[in-house]
Order: sequence, then structure tokens, then C-alpha cells
Amino acid sequence: MARDKPVLIAGGGIGGLAAAIGLAQKGYRSLVLEKAPQLGEIGAGIQLGPNAFHAFDQLGVGDAARRMAVYIDALVLMDAISADEIARIPLDEPFRQRFGNPYAVVHRGELHGVFLKACLAHPLVELRTSSAVTGFTQDESGVIAVLADSSMVDGAALIGADGLWSAIRRQLVGDGAPRVTGHTTYRSVIPTHDMPDDLRWNAATLWAGPKCHIVHYPLSGWKTFNLVVTYHNDAPEPVAGKPVSKEHVTSGFAHVHPRARQIIDRGHDWKMWVLCDRDPILKWAEDHVVLLGDAAHPTLQYMAQGACMAMEDAVCLAHEVEGASGDFSRAFEAYRMKRVNRTARIQIQSRLVGDHIYHPADGHAALRNTIMRSMSAGDFYDSLQWLYGGSGLDGGVGAVR
Repeated sequence: MARDKPVLIAGGGIGGLAAAIGLAQKGYRSLVLEKAPQLGEIGAGIQLGPNAFHAFDQLGVGDAARRMAVYIDALVLMDAISADEIARIPLDEPFRQRFGNPYAVVHRGELHGVFLKACLAHPLVELRTSSAVTGFTQDESGVIAVLADSSMVDGAALIGADGLWSAIRRQLVGDGAPRVTGHTTYRSVIPTHDMPDDLRWNAATLWAGPKCHIVHYPLSGWKTFNLVVTYHNDAPEPVAGKPVSKEHVTSGFAHVHPRARQIIDRGHDWKMWVLCDRDPILKWAEDHVVLLGDAAHPTLQYMAQGACMAMEDAVCLAHEVEGASGDFSRAFEAYRMKRVNRTARIQIQSRLVGDHIYHPADGHAALRNTIMRSMSAGDFYDSLQWLYGGSGLDGGVGAVR
């Protein structure tokens, strides 16, 4: 009975497509309803910790994901005021042995393409564009998704993977608009030959300064560099993907070292986002409806875990649906219980990292530098064990040993 109708998935981003593939592996049909006229991802680079590769493998896309990733040598933290190195976390063989998988960077569009190709190739996944889900009704037989054009789609269950401004969350939880953080991020991608020679590092590098930071790393087989700069400027309203001038970007970084500031000078076609998140909640599910990814637990970028958490969600959700033999209400509650603490920790710790590692000044920054310079590679690995090591909180997304 549960397989007579498809599982409806609101949102065709990385989380929604990962959920569709996860369900298909367990024999469940899904229909992905995407509001955009075509499937794709905006943005540029994202970082993928070992837990992302754990999820890739369990979703059956591990080989494809590994082929398009760029494997960096280290995570490097620089002082944006003095231009001195604060800390370096090596990502070589001891790191891979410790966590069972590598650390890599990738273009968001390329990662989305891996899942899109897998969905297009699977007979149990149907994709439908120009289909914004605005609400739902449900009863004991399943769910009806209401679309923006007032049409309705019948399904066995509904997964809200529709992001930060989720319409499914609005009806299910009703907790209002996201929290505007006042942090503004600017993104650019430049050809590798435009990157300063002495900063063309095979590393994910972060320059930490008072109320600001700068990030750069190579992408797309070293054809381009991803530039991300963030300024805590108390921006009052959400903004997503607004084009801005280089002068606008530079104005927030006049106080940083010229060596760091020159990275901004190399960027072009800058776009701006005002960052938002939400406080952790306990209500993710109600009967045949459940939230996934940013719809459930939107987080700041400071732990590079947004996409990773959505993929982990997809693995766990598919596992619980299989275990409950299609009893979606029971499966969704089991999934929620396994995921809620881990994702809440990501949400809270991302805020703390932004405030206490990336953006402090004066004595606070000096303390950060002293503590982090005293840490060995093993110390850093120990601090990341809960995140990368397959702790069990992720609903079965464990390290491959």
C-alpha cells in the first residue's frame, strides 16, 4: 500500500535529490517538485568533510563524487591583521585513516549534477520543475501537496526539502521568518591565473579578522578559485544573490592586511548574501510530513556542513523508511530522533565558530591564536571526531573502515 503512491519531495536541491536517491535504493518511488523552471544550484564552492563521503557511498554516488572533487592538502587559518599563519590542519593520509574518507572541495553545481544524473537514471525517481509546493493536506491515506498554480499532487508522504524559507515548515511549525544574523557574505569565482601567485595554495584557507573573514580554495580541477568574504556589518534584511560592485565589497575590509585584501581585488562579478539561520527545534514531523536539510535545521556556513547535513538526513531517512516497512509516521519520528541532536549541535556550534574563531578582535583574537597554535594535528583530529568519525548520532552514516 505504501508504495502505490510516490513520496513527494518539495525541493530539487542537493537535499531533495539525495532523499529521492536514498528512497529509490530502498524501492520507494518519489516525485521531486521543484519551483524553479529548471533544476540546478546557485552559488559556487562548498567544502566536503569525510562525513559527506560517508553519505555519498551510502547513496550510491561515491565514485562520481570522488571524480569531480578537488582534494586539498590542508585547512589553513591565517590572521587577517598580521598575515601570520595561526594553524594548519593536514588532510593527508593520517587524516584519511583516522576518519575513513578524505576532505575535498567542489563546485556546488557540479555536486548537484552528480545527484541529478543519478536521479535521471533511476526509474523510481520522477522530477517535475515549475512546481512550487505552497502547502499540504493529509489524512490516514497520505498527503496532497498544493502547488502555486492551485493544482494538487497526491502522494504517500511529503518531505519538505525546500530550504531556509520552506513553505512546508511554515505550515508544519509556523515559527515565522528566519533569524537575520547581520553577517553579509560576498562570493566570486576567478580563473586560477588571476589568483596571486603566492596565495595559489592547495588548501582551504581562511583569513580571520575583526568582524570579517576571507576564504579561498581551488575548484573544478584547479581551473578556478572560489572566493568567499564575509563581513559582520549588521545588515538588517535578508538578501540572496544580489550583484554588487567590487568597491562595495572592499569597503568592509579596509582594516585587514594588504596581502589578504588583494584577494578581493582579484574578484569580479561579486554577489551578496545576508546570512540567516534558525534556532534548533524539536518538531520536524507530523504524521506523513517531515522536514529535511535547511528546512529542518538551517545553519550558518562556518562549519561547512549545510550540504553535508542534508545528505546525512537523506541517508538516515531512507534507512528509517525501510526499517518501518513504509509506515511513514513511525519512520519520520525515528529519523527525527536520530538527527535532531546532531544537527542542533551543528547549528549552535556554527554560530560559536563565527563569533569566537573567525571574527574576534584584540585580546579575544590573541587568545584564539595562542590556543590554536598550541594544538597538534592529533588535537585537531580529536576535536573533529564527533563530526567526521561516524558517531552514531547521524543515523547510521558511519565511517568506512
